[in-house]
Amino acid sequence: MTITEEIKQLKKEKNAVILAHYYVTPEVQDIADYIGDSFYLSKIAVGLEEQTIVYCGVSFMGESAKVLNPEKTVLMPDAEADCPMAHMADRETIERMRETYEDLAVVCYINSTAELKQYSDVCVTSANAVQIVKALPNKNIFFIPDRNLAHFVAEQVPEKHFVYNEGFCPIHEEMQLEELKRAKEAHPNALVLTHPECTKAILELSDYIGSTSGIINYAKNSDAEEFIICTENGVRHKLEKENPGKRFYFTETEPVCADMKKITLEKILHVLKTGENEVQISEELRELSKRPLEKMLELAK
Repeated sequence: MTITEEIKQLKKEKNAVILAHYYVTPEVQDIADYIGDSFYLSKIAVGLEEQTIVYCGVSFMGESAKVLNPEKTVLMPDAEADCPMAHMADRETIERMRETYEDLAVVCYINSTAELKQYSDVCVTSANAVQIVKALPNKNIFFIPDRNLAHFVAEQVPEKHFVYNEGFCPIHEEMQLEELKRAKEAHPNALVLTHPECTKAILELSDYIGSTSGIINYAKNSDAEEFIICTENGVRHKLEKENPGKRFYFTETEPVCADMKKITLEKILHVLKTGENEVQISEELRELSKRPLEKMLELAK
C-alpha cells in the first residue's frame, strides 16, 4: 500500500478531513480534501461533518480552526510549523493605541496568534480586509500585525485613519525590486500578480494585487498567457494545474516559506495514526479569540 492509499484509508477510519494551504508542497495539496487561502479554509472548517481536521498549514491556522470548531480534533502535521509575522504585535501596544485614539478598531490580520486575536475587534484576511474595514463604523484603525497589508488597505479606504504596526511577512518583505525588474525585462508580455503582503515598491510594479485566491482567479480569467507571480511559490502548483496553456514565472530568488514546506505526507500519516500534535486552547482564550473571527465571518457575508 502506498503512503497516499494509507492516508486515504486512515481518513475514512478516523472520520478525518485534510485542509491544505496553497503554500504547502504539491503532493500535500494533491492529498487534501480542501485547498485554499486562509479565508477560504477558515470558512470551510466551520460546518464540516468530519470530527478530525488535519490542517496542513502553520500554527495560527490550526488555532483558528480549533477556535471555530471546539468540539472537533484539530491535528497539525508539524507542530513546529509557525508564522513569524503571527507574533509581531503585542498586548501593550494595542492597549496604548486604545488609550491614544478614540473610536479605534483593532483590526487583526488572521495571520496572527489566538493570543493577539483576543485583544482585537475583528479579524480580516487579505481577501476581505478592504471590505471589512469599509464596513466598520470606527474612524481610526489600528491594523496588526502586517504593515504592508495595512498600507495597501489604507489606500483603498482613504476615509479611515490608519495607525500602523511594524510587523511583516519575511517571505514577502524580502522580495527584491531589482529581481522583479529583471523578470519583467525577461518576460515583457507577462502581467505581474502580487500579494499585498509585499512592499509598496513591488506593488507599484504590479498589474494586479490580491490574495492568493485572488491571484489564482485573476490568472484563470485573464486573456494573458504569461504571468510573473509575486507570492510564495507553492501557488505555482494550482496555477499550472488550472491553466495548462499559460506560463508562470517567479523572481530569481523564489519566495519560499520554509515553515509551510515542513508539512509532508509522512507527517500527515503519522498524526492520523497517533493523534499527536493536537491543537489545545483554553476555553477562556477560545471564547475571547472567537469573537473577532466570528465578526469577520459575519461582515464578510
